[in-house]
Amino acid sequence: MEKQVYITEEERAKCQKVVDAFAELYEMENIVVIDVGRYGFVELKYYKPPHGFEEDATFTDSRALFDALWQEWFNTTLYLTAKEMELDDILYEEVFNRLSQEKQSAIIGRKIDFANKVGITP
Repeated sequence: MEKQVYITEEERAKCQKVVDAFAELYEMENIVVIDVGRYGFVELKYYKPPHGFEEDATFTDSRALFDALWQEWFNTTLYLTAKEMELDDILYEEVFNRLSQEKQSAIIGRKIDFANKVGITP
């Protein structure tokens, strides 16, 4: 029986660049992305003992992985900002809109920074 390969070596290398670019995210939140060989990369989120991770997603496309990790980084940043501002039950968009133009630009600028590290268009 021949083993099916779900990700090319070229795409694996691109995905690894994405994983490395978002290293700070893994310190901010209970998220980890691991290389699972021929299956691609798996994002595991929200670890809860004793049962493990609450969510998982498998990626074989570096752009899809970038978009998912960017969204996680963005949401986590806004969540932490809302906590600092002592805001409860506010949507991410509302938190973002309450920030100064300078802070909004800095957050959006991070997407460009991540994209440059990876070598893709934001």
